[in-house]
Amino acid sequence: MIRAIALDDEPPALRILTNFSSRVDFVDLQKTFSRTDDAMHYLENFPIDLIFLDINMPSMSGLEFYQVIPHEAMVIFTTAYAEHAVEGFNLNAVDYLLKPFTFERFQQATNKAKDYYSFKNPSETAASKYLLVRADYSLHKIAFSDILFIEGLDDYLKIHIQNSKPLVVRMTMKSMLQKLPEQDFIRVHRSFIIPFDRIENVRNKIISLAGEEIPVGSSYEEAFGKRFKS
Repeated sequence: MIRAIALDDEPPALRILTNFSSRVDFVDLQKTFSRTDDAMHYLENFPIDLIFLDINMPSMSGLEFYQVIPHEAMVIFTTAYAEHAVEGFNLNAVDYLLKPFTFERFQQATNKAKDYYSFKNPSETAASKYLLVRADYSLHKIAFSDILFIEGLDDYLKIHIQNSKPLVVRMTMKSMLQKLPEQDFIRVHRSFIIPFDRIENVRNKIISLAGEEIPVGSSYEEAFGKRFKS
């Protein structure tokens, strides 16, 4: 799934991008923005893969904005003015959509983004789907999708696994986080790492998942709240 945002100072244009994105099953349009400062603040806190970016913005042009974003991301420029196309492609844009554009043209652009994303992120490889850990003198391969949650026990971690007994490994929480895909897992307590897609509900700083109740630590509450709401 390609995580995306859209930035355009015209609300009708954002509505079109939202509608078109909802019809493409590999694009997750997480937020839309009409102000460059709001979009920049979001990007400083949440990594994304793709920006639908209007070139003609009032305070800062889309071309200028793209050159100062805090991390690398693909961009599809959108504008009503064809003369900006060359400059847009000089910034290695995935595509350039001239308003008004059809869904078919939008789909063509997002397919280009998908192809480029797949080239840069070979997510279908085995290594990207599994956690490899050593325990009981053996190397264990655990599918990320099978992990219910991870519990810290002093110098050890207990990995709770769907349809299997927990696996205890000697590892720190920090080292474990480095092995997990950050878009799918988050540390919510000094003793717990959880997968986002297992969350059933959150109430009074208690997360319900897999028949368990996981507390949200005070020092992790703000970061969890931002990512959960987004």
